[in-house]
Amino acid sequence: MDVHGRDLRYFVAVADRLSFTAAAEALYISQPALSKQIRRLESHLGAALFARDSRSVALTPVGAALLPHALRLLATWDAAEVAVESAKAAEQAALTIGISTSPGRGILPAVRSRFTTAFPHAKPVLRLVGWHDPTAGLADGASDVAFVWLPLLDSDRYRWMVVATEPRLVALPRSHHLAARDRIEFADLLDEPFLALPRSAGPLRDYWLAVDERAGRPAIIGAEVSSTEETYEALVNLDGIVLLAAGNAALVAHDGVVTRPVAGVSPCELALAWRRDDNRPLVRGYVEACLLATAR
Repeated sequence: MDVHGRDLRYFVAVADRLSFTAAAEALYISQPALSKQIRRLESHLGAALFARDSRSVALTPVGAALLPHALRLLATWDAAEVAVESAKAAEQAALTIGISTSPGRGILPAVRSRFTTAFPHAKPVLRLVGWHDPTAGLADGASDVAFVWLPLLDSDRYRWMVVATEPRLVALPRSHHLAARDRIEFADLLDEPFLALPRSAGPLRDYWLAVDERAGRPAIIGAEVSSTEETYEALVNLDGIVLLAAGNAALVAHDGVVTRPVAGVSPCELALAWRRDDNRPLVRGYVEACLLATAR
């Protein structure tokens, strides 16, 4: 027996008031429409629910039997609606923060502290995205905000704020013939094989290959890497060398890998980015928290 919740609400409204007129007014529908729905319910159940005459309305024995169950069903459904709305609100309060590697530099805890103070019911969630996506999830909507390295692919789609500016270092195997130097000229690296980001990284791939500093000389690609782990393995495997941010040196500079300052390349910029058309309060709040956390 399938009965719509609307039919039960109409039935309960009439049973509570024992008046079709009063029930129709409470339900904001016309009396004929209410009477029609009650008749359809009675036909569906195969029994009269109300005894009617020109002066009064009364529950029949069948109506009296149905009433407590209808009340419980409606109460349960009301509770379910509250639970659903609460769950929807919780989902809306989640903010996904995309990262390709940990931003480090004390940024995440400092931003989180300020963000959760302003939005105590929000749930910031970190999402690690491989280097194949230089937007760290912004492009496909998997992340709401993201810590990314500039330049951004399809930059006109995003807004960003720079949170750190650092020199680029070169990471190379300890056995490399240039590793003994305290500082390396980029010109001395032009003939070396480099580790490269995936081609899907677009302009960011060229940036970490320092294409602008090569004066038209093509980079030699020793291997492509999509994560810190792959970068370290490629370095110890002697597949090539790689430029990286000074703040990320500790991620690969261990067990046979060293980093050295490089002269002749520009500093790199780490940024918090978000979609240009995304003006949700949580996104704006996270940006503001990041602004406060990184203010100098």
